[in-house]
Amino acid sequence: MSMRNLTILTAAGAAIAFAGVAQQSGDDLVPRQAADLPDLIGDFDERAPETVPESSAREVAEIDPGALRFGIGQPATEEEIAAIDIDVMPDGRGAPDGSGTFAEGEELYATHCVACHGPDLGGVQGTGGVALIGGRGTLDTDAPVRTVESYWPHASTLFDYTHRAMPFNNPGSLTADEVYAITAYILGRAGILEEGTEITADTFRAIEMPNVDGFVPDPRPDTGVGDAE
Repeated sequence: MSMRNLTILTAAGAAIAFAGVAQQSGDDLVPRQAADLPDLIGDFDERAPETVPESSAREVAEIDPGALRFGIGQPATEEEIAAIDIDVMPDGRGAPDGSGTFAEGEELYATHCVACHGPDLGGVQGTGGVALIGGRGTLDTDAPVRTVESYWPHASTLFDYTHRAMPFNNPGSLTADEVYAITAYILGRAGILEEGTEITADTFRAIEMPNVDGFVPDPRPDTGVGDAE
């Protein structure tokens, strides 16, 4: 690098630094903030230990790590269990009271779902919102399209997942009636249900998904499903 170029770069750096100082000057200058440094002890500036947290257990029983008893936590109440015990079985067991129709779901979809899954339910690239319908007959090809319509074996899975995880920006905020309605709308757009069908907890048993026979039981003995060879 020539002396001339070095002089130009030095001058430019000084100008940038001066501009930064000038920008921070004035009556509205806010002092820079920094996190508090940890307390130090000893000759080698070792960090002082944090305060030992108290146990969250109401009653601390005998601590026995070998038996996986650590004296932390507390038994869940029936109310706490009920708040998360919301899974829905393919025959409708566990589904909450409520109902919903295609027409109701169409309006709710436009409010809560269309931004990520698109007006045609084909997904919106870049949002993470996948296609919800289509793809029948593609699963055994080199370009499978896995959607609610082509891949999911049970309609209850659609209700359960939507109830737990949707909409993306506020999961769990939809009421049971709203989830029933959105489920009815998606299944109606997929041609799985008539558009006038009302979905309730009793409906799931009668809904036959296109890929209902596309899965096999898990043969592992610890799952309690199927017979291990």
